[in-house]
Amino acid sequence: MKRRDFLKTFGIVAAGGYLLSNRSLDVRSGPEQPNVLFIAIDDLNDWIGCMGGHPDAKTPNLDRLAKRGVLFTSAHCAAPACNPSRAALMTGILPSTSGVYKNGDPWRPLLPDAVTIPQHFMANEYLAIGRGKIYHGSYPDKNPGAWDEYISKGSDPPADETNPRYGNPTSNIKWGPVIGTDEDMDDYKVATWAGEQLQKQYDRPFFLACGFYKPHLSWCVPQKYFDMFDPATITLPEMDENDLDDVPPEGINMAKPNTHNTIVNKGEWANGVAGYLASGAFTDVQVGRVLDALDESPHRDNTIIVLWSDHGWHLGEKLHWKKFALWEEATHNLLMISAPGVTRGNQQCDRPVGLIDIYPTLIDLCGLSTNDALEGQSLLPLLKHPKAERERPALTTHGRLNHTIRSERWRYIRYYDGTEELYDHDNDELEWINLLWGSTIDPQHRAIANDLAQWLPEINY
Repeated sequence: MKRRDFLKTFGIVAAGGYLLSNRSLDVRSGPEQPNVLFIAIDDLNDWIGCMGGHPDAKTPNLDRLAKRGVLFTSAHCAAPACNPSRAALMTGILPSTSGVYKNGDPWRPLLPDAVTIPQHFMANEYLAIGRGKIYHGSYPDKNPGAWDEYISKGSDPPADETNPRYGNPTSNIKWGPVIGTDEDMDDYKVATWAGEQLQKQYDRPFFLACGFYKPHLSWCVPQKYFDMFDPATITLPEMDENDLDDVPPEGINMAKPNTHNTIVNKGEWANGVAGYLASGAFTDVQVGRVLDALDESPHRDNTIIVLWSDHGWHLGEKLHWKKFALWEEATHNLLMISAPGVTRGNQQCDRPVGLIDIYPTLIDLCGLSTNDALEGQSLLPLLKHPKAERERPALTTHGRLNHTIRSERWRYIRYYDGTEELYDHDNDELEWINLLWGSTIDPQHRAIANDLAQWLPEINY
């Protein structure tokens, strides 16, 4: 079953429809300035139940949140790497404007005057507190006044390398059960902290950021999550061994197919897929604990929930592992928004949007002052009417002058050397056929590519 067909049958509708099941799903009007619960998840692709990205995924808590507001089925990161994606989201400034392209680019020196989301909330008399991974770990915001309170990511227990489920097929991809329980994991402590904050009374509205690290590598979580997925029966991603034959050299360089070949040749592909799903299931439980805490709190009827993942992740698709590429599996991420008094339950929006759009959306939802530096476009019209028209496609950048444009039907890629790819998602959901390859290009495909290319950024720092 194709993902778009799965979404139609999952129970989320594109417009109309209002699900009321348990007290956590009703929608009520609150004061003019609501609170914000801002949940970030690292490296989680669309392998969750409500997105239909993988049939074996077990994510009941993410699925129930998706039915609580609007699920954006075609949300895309500004960059397929932790640091530039998060820097763009938190400042509202695109990588092509800032020059923050890779994980090794410190973002604050390049954006010394940028006002981040928590800083903007603080300037509007909100309390801004956070814990866990919000910015890339190497480059937290150390500017004075970055937060009212922030607790950085802690450590996890070590993996049990004697466990039969332990795997380490390459130097930087490994998985396996940890020597410890949920309570020993830092993400568990982040969820506990967030729950404690939600039980407090405040004299002003709050912006509460909760950043989960898993399923970022390594995929090491307690044993019980590995017990949920049997590598012998796990579903592997669909893959074409000749998939890179029509991809330009720069795309192949991003794919690094030798990593995939090593994992397959060592017989570890299924084990790796199971390890990733196990880490996702662990994170789902932590999300559920935070949602339960909100629903048991005095703030449940006046708190906006924004949940996002910073980019997607390949596990063999296009012979690629990790993110760091411009294809669907790397750019596609999670975005769910529940806004009391604005969104209705059980809604789905299929318009392509970007994480860059979160900042202006929060300004609109919370009635904050404007920020003229922002390059995103508010999603408020889509939160009210998920089928509303939206001309602007999603833009993702990986390195200077390497961009992809994602419209509802098409993905267009242009690399720094001018080479290109074009994929028709109506007929090629897995992006196996590059329509701009070969000695003869269909003039219609050339025209479509030229039209999409008009959305490429004019500024490339």
